[in-house]
Amino acid sequence: MNAILILFDSLNRNYLPPYGRTDIHAPNFARLAKQSVTFDNAHVCSMPCMPARRDLHTGRPNFLHTPWSCLQPWDDSVPEMLKQNGVSSHIVTDHYHYAEDGGSGYLQRYSTWQLFRGQEGDPWMGQADAPVVPEHINGKDRPQDWVNRPFIREEEDFPQKKTFDAGLDFLERNRGSASPWFLQIETFDPHEPFCAPESARALYPHAGETPIFDWPAYDDVKESPEEVARAIDNYKSLLSFCDAQLGRVLDVMDAHGLWEDTLLLVGTDHGFLLGEHNRWAKNIPTMWNEIARTPFFVWDPRSGALDERRQALVQPALDIGPTLLAFFGLSPTEDMTGCDLSGTVRNDSPVREAAIFGYFGYPVNVSDGTHVYMRNVQDADAPFYQYTWMPATMRDRFSPAEFAGLEPARTLPFSKGIPVPRLPMRGFRPPDWDSLLFNVQADPAQAKPLTDPETRARMTDHLTRLMHSVSAPPEVFTRFGL
Repeated sequence: MNAILILFDSLNRNYLPPYGRTDIHAPNFARLAKQSVTFDNAHVCSMPCMPARRDLHTGRPNFLHTPWSCLQPWDDSVPEMLKQNGVSSHIVTDHYHYAEDGGSGYLQRYSTWQLFRGQEGDPWMGQADAPVVPEHINGKDRPQDWVNRPFIREEEDFPQKKTFDAGLDFLERNRGSASPWFLQIETFDPHEPFCAPESARALYPHAGETPIFDWPAYDDVKESPEEVARAIDNYKSLLSFCDAQLGRVLDVMDAHGLWEDTLLLVGTDHGFLLGEHNRWAKNIPTMWNEIARTPFFVWDPRSGALDERRQALVQPALDIGPTLLAFFGLSPTEDMTGCDLSGTVRNDSPVREAAIFGYFGYPVNVSDGTHVYMRNVQDADAPFYQYTWMPATMRDRFSPAEFAGLEPARTLPFSKGIPVPRLPMRGFRPPDWDSLLFNVQADPAQAKPLTDPETRARMTDHLTRLMHSVSAPPEVFTRFGL
């Protein structure tokens, strides 16, 4: 028995045919849905990229204790647990955040790993002079990205193509292995900038038009409708490129009968706003459905369920780890709060009443599958902290000044007896809205906030219970008035 995880980044489920979109060229996502179960109620947990991957390794939320973070010394790692128990775990990826200070310790947990360079502003190709920047209206970009782009022209040059090439090479060489294996194929796409080969851009009328607009700012939509259409077509083209790479994996599974004994999971870390709510991107306090509710597909050869949908509330970032462990006959650790989804795949068995999710320091969110409650910070002046032995921001190690206010170490319920220092956090100002409540079944666009006190009280109870279950620090309860 073997397993494959295909992980995309920033995949908006509303752009996929299995979730109702008809103007996207993505036949392989439609094909995947026919060969698996499609989850309609999958939600994120810790946001964004590396927090989601820490959830994936550890099977527990981390956004109430730490922002963007390395793996901590007490963290369990599912790929490492597989490695230690005779399952070869291999990752192929172009997600360059693994190579930054704030992504330390993740790749090393696998038995083997391959990293392909060049995505976004990855400090990849060396050039002393400032790059020649073409005409563009990108609201967000980096000089290094313009250095990298001339080296990524043909389809074979694209990091995603190299990543899937490596994954297929692993499958060809190991498909007949007597030893079990787990393969993670992880691409940064369709994360911005929305750069795709000409073959994919040709599918959409505005993709590739100039001035270039393939990297919207993390901001309100301020561009003209024509410019917005250009950015969206660039996103669509990159999504279609993702679809083509997915199809290559499905082809290999067909050709070699891997469906008979191989677990396949396909998902994303989070969604992405493409003008919905008059907003671009993510990393905003309001975690709209387009960010928080994600596509997720699972084929489990033990159940044989395919071309079906599941309504159970799941959180792939938390649940993939325990599901993999159970598939290989292993047990989760006592600190994991994620769930084995084998029963859910088989017959839609529920695994949780509610799901908690959010960004460190900002409103904390909870869903029961029907309602979403976004609880805003109630006391913005209450002190709060990050707990870490691995002091790094997204791209850099901590400067000496960032250690100001470091407090003595204390043991956390899940830190395996390791005392953990904490650092006071500043600058996380709450948004200027009251806590929000939506019925996302009746109002998926979240256009009509509810004022129902009974539902609000029930969702608050869910939130409080879940915060206790993951050992949220006492000051976080104070910060949110719970």
